[in-house]
Amino acid sequence: MDNQTLNTAADTAPVASPAATPDMLTALTDLMQVGGPVVMILFAMSVFATAIVLLKVWQFQSAKIFTLTGPRAVLALYKAGTPLKALDRADRSRNPVSHMLAGAIRGRRRQIPEHLVREEIVRHGAHILEALRSWLRPLEVIGSLAPLLGLFGTVLGMISAFQGLEAAGNKVNPAILSGGIWEALLTTAVGLAVAMPVVVVHNYFDRAIERLAHEMESLVTQIFTEDLSAKSSEKDRTHEPLGRAAAIAAGE
Repeated sequence: MDNQTLNTAADTAPVASPAATPDMLTALTDLMQVGGPVVMILFAMSVFATAIVLLKVWQFQSAKIFTLTGPRAVLALYKAGTPLKALDRADRSRNPVSHMLAGAIRGRRRQIPEHLVREEIVRHGAHILEALRSWLRPLEVIGSLAPLLGLFGTVLGMISAFQGLEAAGNKVNPAILSGGIWEALLTTAVGLAVAMPVVVVHNYFDRAIERLAHEMESLVTQIFTEDLSAKSSEKDRTHEPLGRAAAIAAGE
């Protein structure tokens, strides 16, 4: 096959036209024009919510909130009798719970009264949780307000449709009513489309913070307490006969 034939085949081959692909920007513009100011407000809310979600994901990921292997490793090293290794592991971790454990370990090593160490740890923990909860309230407001705005747009659209129907008088055109209803229901659909993912993401973030608060309290408390769920040690077995003798003497 010569070069002329190849060039002819290349010239006759179908070329994908950019117009063949849907223009999302144009479709979005048409949607806002049909839906009116309500859809524009909902679109702005969706952009704002997306920015908050990306910011929170970056914040949580940077602090390693989604995994607690680091703090648990710090606690395990401390329980194993190697507090210096535990402090080194905590200082290298980005998880705020590891930093709280490091503070508790340092307080124990300096023989600071337990209630003073706990007060400082609780203060530090409250500061961490407050920082993680930042910008969650706007997400909650958007998730609650978006469906109401959609419903408000539907009511306005229905009012406009029936006004057009009244103005038509005896020359009623069903297209007037159906077109108005379609435009009205569009705002409800957009409102629900904005609200549903926002509510899901907000609940996910809120649950992650609750889980972190629970693990934070549990891990820090274990610095000051002994593990009673472990198997009985030799010391426990030496006290066992005395306990039985006391029970017999008590008449049990």
